[in-house]
Amino acid sequence: MPPGWAPTPFREFVLKVASRCNLDCDYCYVYHLADQSWRTQPRFMTEAAVGATADRIAEHVRTHDLEFVNIRLHGGEPLLAGRERLSRIAGTLRERLAPLTEVAITVQTNGVLLDEPMAAFLVAQDIGVGISLDGDRQANDLHRTYADGRSSYDEVVAGIQMMQRPEFRSHFLGLLCTIQLAADPVRVWDALLGLGIDGVDFLLPHGTWEHPPPGLVPAGGRTPYADWLVPLFDRWFDAPVRPLSVRTFESLLHLLLGGVGAHESFGLAPVALVVVESDGSYEQVDTMKAVGQGAAASGRTVFADPLDALFDVPAFVQRQLGLHGLADSCRDCDVVTTCGAGLFPHRYRPGAAYANPTVYCADQYALIAHIQRRVEEALARRGTTLAAVRAS
Repeated sequence: MPPGWAPTPFREFVLKVASRCNLDCDYCYVYHLADQSWRTQPRFMTEAAVGATADRIAEHVRTHDLEFVNIRLHGGEPLLAGRERLSRIAGTLRERLAPLTEVAITVQTNGVLLDEPMAAFLVAQDIGVGISLDGDRQANDLHRTYADGRSSYDEVVAGIQMMQRPEFRSHFLGLLCTIQLAADPVRVWDALLGLGIDGVDFLLPHGTWEHPPPGLVPAGGRTPYADWLVPLFDRWFDAPVRPLSVRTFESLLHLLLGGVGAHESFGLAPVALVVVESDGSYEQVDTMKAVGQGAAASGRTVFADPLDALFDVPAFVQRQLGLHGLADSCRDCDVVTTCGAGLFPHRYRPGAAYANPTVYCADQYALIAHIQRRVEEALARRGTTLAAVRAS
């Protein structure tokens, strides 16, 4: 443990309110990768687990005097829980937390069940809505289909259009789009722009050094994911008016310009997120399920353990150590403060656990180097430098 280290309290809570899904996306880390623990989870988070979770978060808020908490309702497909159950969940959370701190509740959905009554319900409950879509029909249907292979595209787009209606738009948080190398990135970009959305985040498919992501040969000299993202960054960066928010690009720009905080995929800020499964067990970030059976487990539950007990779990601590938690090769890298070694599960390699660069090391380096070069060129035209901006 580095001298003077102190744990960072949790402020992000992912509640797995449903452990089943109505789609069968074949890249899903919950159902199709290494960890199959979903099979033994309750279909929906029990009321006892919801109540105990709310009490543990309240306890954590009081202990650390937290001014805000963000609670994300995930699955599976969280809307399978239905309006009545979701109302009870949101009601319990707000009843026990709102007197203590500011509470934001969001839901991440595949959009299939997002009809008018559901959209109206979520807005009435003050629940923000994020939707998953992988671009145009061709890109989306590569992987995001029903179990029988049917397309989900039309229903998801209908859900997106529903959330863009004037009475609902204030609660629409944008899209998550998983990168498909088989899809034309410019076609995907144009399709997203055509939907009129305000924001998107491009996600890297999950993989490790042991089980690499699709189309990636680790340390093979190619950078297919950077090659996919670079033309989109250039279109976004060069637009006279930015057409939409792209969280990946904005996070990298923020870090390159000297910022500290970002989301957990980049930078060195401590990760302050914990997952609560539908049975009430605490987990690390649920994408750890890409690593192996039980990789996300903590051995702690909301029924028996306060959240502070997770600071005794090595992987939780490692994700808060910043530079001290990284491999030597990462600490010596010139883009480490921006890259941060990537998403924690993507670093896994048998025999060395997480003391490795991300399996996307070459891609992230190439993308960051390209963005830095574009920023330096733009600053030079204004008569300044990146170093001067960082120092200001």
